[in-house]
Amino acid sequence: MTGTSQAHLHCGAFCLPLHRPLLMGIVNLTPDSFSGDGIFGSMAMALAHARAQWEAGADILDLGAESTRPGAQPTSLQEELDRLLPVLEKIRAEGWPIPVSIDTYKPEVMRAVLAAGADMINDINALRVPGALEAVAASDCGICLMHMQGEPLNMQRAPVYADVTREVRDFLVERLATCDAAGIARDRLVLDPGFGFGKTLEHNIELFRRLPELMVEGLPLLVGVCRKTMLGGITGRPVEERLAAGLAATVVAAAKGAKFIRIHDVAAHRDALAIWNALAA
Repeated sequence: MTGTSQAHLHCGAFCLPLHRPLLMGIVNLTPDSFSGDGIFGSMAMALAHARAQWEAGADILDLGAESTRPGAQPTSLQEELDRLLPVLEKIRAEGWPIPVSIDTYKPEVMRAVLAAGADMINDINALRVPGALEAVAASDCGICLMHMQGEPLNMQRAPVYADVTREVRDFLVERLATCDAAGIARDRLVLDPGFGFGKTLEHNIELFRRLPELMVEGLPLLVGVCRKTMLGGITGRPVEERLAAGLAATVVAAAKGAKFIRIHDVAAHRDALAIWNALAA
């Protein structure tokens, strides 16, 4: 780790203090979420789920309209926009006082959701798609840069690394330099090692164990392992029985310095972090 830890994240209309781990509540607007909680075709259900995540204690909502599970087929630009924009526009029209992140890698979607009031772009491709860097550079949104080897359709077929932690760190350092060159302020950036994105169980475990080494220049780290195959590989549990494993991973991530935890079950993870905060000092 180098540099001092970042004190806050500039995130659109919000400034998020980073003195404690923040919870990013997942809102899947897809018909094929691996976790079984995708919401498709119902504005009322989508808004109810987003509100439930907020009221349960989420610090930020993460809306996604394209599945990025292993083997997933890409979603068309128009379909992604049709799923995202009505929900985002309704949240903003009702004035919810919570930042909204959009999980997308498409520059056209980035521009549209930023115009509609999104506060953060959560990009699994780390702004590598042509036009993505330009889509966010002149805005004031927060940006999450994630590492992925391959793409969702093929990323889990045969991921190979000589040293997964070093290679992920090198990638994040390179993406940070690219953002610096584009004039993107560092207090807008979050880094994500990309657990489960082009990594075996052994790669994921090694990354988690060495998480502090990924804190490039003191920038905040996001950890997203909730309900993922990694937890099933360790526990042998199916996706619907991984809550306890996810809670344990959240506490370990917090203890290792993660500042954002991306999760499905907000209330349970909020409680786990409350106990950790109270007892760990």
